[in-house]
Amino acid sequence: MKLTLIAVGRLRSGPEKAMVDDYLLRFERTGRALGLGPVSVVEVEDKKNLGMGAEGELIARALPAGAALVTLDERGRVMTSPEFAEVLARFRDTGRDMAFVIGGADGIDPGLRARAEVSVSFGAMVWPHMLVRVMLAEQLYRAAGILAGTPYHRV
Repeated sequence: MKLTLIAVGRLRSGPEKAMVDDYLLRFERTGRALGLGPVSVVEVEDKKNLGMGAEGELIARALPAGAALVTLDERGRVMTSPEFAEVLARFRDTGRDMAFVIGGADGIDPGLRARAEVSVSFGAMVWPHMLVRVMLAEQLYRAAGILAGTPYHRV
């Protein structure tokens, strides 16, 4: 199962990038035996600053054909880490790849958001999109650990 992380904006060198890279590497090492991964990161940027609609078009073009669209959105479902792991397992078990979308400062275009098969919220607070990348990468690693039965996730 291939996973694609599509994000608006460029993640430059720094602590956030180091954390994303570390967690995605851990995910791929843990998930490989489970049929999870690899993860590719696609960054899109609306260089003309035309807004959410233009970002939505760039994201839509970056979506892999047939992949389940998962949006990271404050209106999404708040779920536990084991529930998130179940979502990954369900798509893996049906042979579907997944595409996770993190929007820009204005969020995700409503038309694209409506196409999502799953929408995930990391809580009622709004998070900077660069931190959402770190949080998603960590949750992917945690989900792989849960599915593998490692002690990383403690209940």
